Amino acid sequence: MSSKDSAAFGFSLPASMAGYGESSASVQSDVLRLFDECAPGLRRYVTAFGLTVEVTDDVVQEVFLQLFRHLQLGRSRTNLRGWVFRVGHNLALRHRERAARRNRHEGTWDLELVDRAIDPAADPEQQLTDGRRTRRLRAVVRALPERDRQCLFLRAEGLRYRDIAKTLDISLGGVAKSLARSMTRLTNADRVDRGVE
Repeated sequence: MSSKDSAAFGFSLPASMAGYGESSASVQSDVLRLFDECAPGLRRYVTAFGLTVEVTDDVVQEVFLQLFRHLQLGRSRTNLRGWVFRVGHNLALRHRERAARRNRHEGTWDLELVDRAIDPAADPEQQLTDGRRTRRLRAVVRALPERDRQCLFLRAEGLRYRDIAKTLDISLGGVAKSLARSMTRLTNADRVDRGVE
């Protein structure tokens, strides 16, 4: 991982963890490799919980510190990508619950933060059309039950059905049904939006 990437996400291992011995270098290398692979997607997923940018960064950093401890203790290396998202999911839930206790009138998911990127190459008319379509599809996503949104977001981050089921602690069939419902609703909304029936 480049120092620029480390600084962008605020991730660095504390000095107290650097002296664990010779295996520490390989563990640190594995953690940094996984950070490069998973941190952007994990950050997007955690942001979807409606957490502030600062809290999201804290959650992402904590996930990788826990991963370091997990590997340093010689625990399972099976499906570490799924492990990262499950720990991130659990930490994000905890932070969201704390925030909800502090302020009961806040919403549960801030979908406006999820994807605000606008293609700079698009002309103004195309941007307007794309913006309308995006708002309609976001409205459909907002209307989904929370579990369906979580499944959809995790699948969008590339997690397999089995990993999603484990992360959300639901059955494999539940994941499949949830994603099928979500995709049907999004497809139908997109067809109506484009005037195709």
